[in-house]
Amino acid sequence: MKVLVLGSGGREHALIWKLRQSARVSKLYCAPGNGGIMDEAECLPVDLKKMESMVELGERLRPDLTVVGPELPLTLGVVDEFTRRGWPAFGPTKAAAQLESSKSFAKEFLRRHRIPTAPYAVCDSVEEVRAALTHFHLPVVVKADGLAAGKGVVIAASKEDAARVAAEMFSGKMVGAAGTRVVLEECLKGDELSFLVLSDGERVAPLVAAQDHKRVGDGDTGPNTGGMGAYSTRNIIDDKMRDWLVHHIARPVVEGMKAEGAEFKGVLYCGLMMTARGPMVLEFNCRFGDPETQPILMRLESDLVEALEASIEGRVSEGDFKWSRDASVCVVMASGGYPGTFDVGKNIVGLGKAAAVDGVKVFHAGTSKRDGEFYTAGGRVLGVSARAPELESAVARVYEACEKIRFDGAHYRKDIAGRAVKK
Repeated sequence: MKVLVLGSGGREHALIWKLRQSARVSKLYCAPGNGGIMDEAECLPVDLKKMESMVELGERLRPDLTVVGPELPLTLGVVDEFTRRGWPAFGPTKAAAQLESSKSFAKEFLRRHRIPTAPYAVCDSVEEVRAALTHFHLPVVVKADGLAAGKGVVIAASKEDAARVAAEMFSGKMVGAAGTRVVLEECLKGDELSFLVLSDGERVAPLVAAQDHKRVGDGDTGPNTGGMGAYSTRNIIDDKMRDWLVHHIARPVVEGMKAEGAEFKGVLYCGLMMTARGPMVLEFNCRFGDPETQPILMRLESDLVEALEASIEGRVSEGDFKWSRDASVCVVMASGGYPGTFDVGKNIVGLGKAAAVDGVKVFHAGTSKRDGEFYTAGGRVLGVSARAPELESAVARVYEACEKIRFDGAHYRKDIAGRAVKK
């Protein structure tokens, strides 16, 4: 079968890597792809911001399966359009993707269906923000309503800071059109958890859990990013907690979306805070996470194609996945200046030596390839990933690999999975 993956990041490289392992895949395309993906799939140009560009590519390829990586094509309705034309596509419809594309929609959906989440307020002006702040303890979380590539969340230490951040969001200076509406939220304390399930609109099957590291600096310092690393182990949550999350969060979301006429098919990513009051929903993503996909797929031992087709065809079951008991970890190597401004075009060396470390796979995120050489082409450049029987070994392997890679301005966190190792 011919499989098309839409996207160009580390998540898409991980998807390509796993899809290649299926005996059913005869031809693999990625659009637009990146420098590293070029070695594992045929990369084709496409504008993921324009439906006509994606449809034109679909007409040319007539793929047997399309896997949508990033959020923007989903919110534009690419799954709706491809499905209408008879091209099987994995992911939610435009209506269902509102769970990610609008934080205000998600919060109000959670309230309607009594799914645990932090107290919040939806504001359309700075004046509304100032009025709502009187009801919040400090610090308070300020969120841009729309898509902001993981950078539309700020924890404000004072009401003045919160109002200033909201004003910058409303002005468009911080996150563009994503900030035309703002959500204020109680700042929850606890450990974050990435809990993903596969859904066919009715049934759900959980994937292994992972933990992301959003802040740019060690010790969870500095601004939020798209994610600086993640890990997955069999010990993050036990079976009892997994079942609780399925029955009290994931399944009610899927049932609620169906009841509201927006059946959810695809991967539902529940970003949770494990608080003293119990798990609470921070956010939803309507696709595989990045960088969580890298360590999650490194533990997957069953056929990914079969699972994706089960979602599309309405036959999801607990038996769709077989998982390794190994631990896995991904460390993001970023360009100097990220998540702020950064330069591109820096030569990357040492990739071969890093890949030679036992259990390591280097996923490319923001890279290009010219004359056999790799260059930086984005903020998050590489997702260096490793798998091993125990988390300590996986961490040792991934950092051994990171030390072998060089490019001007490279930086990465040195404490990915550090708290888990200490525990």
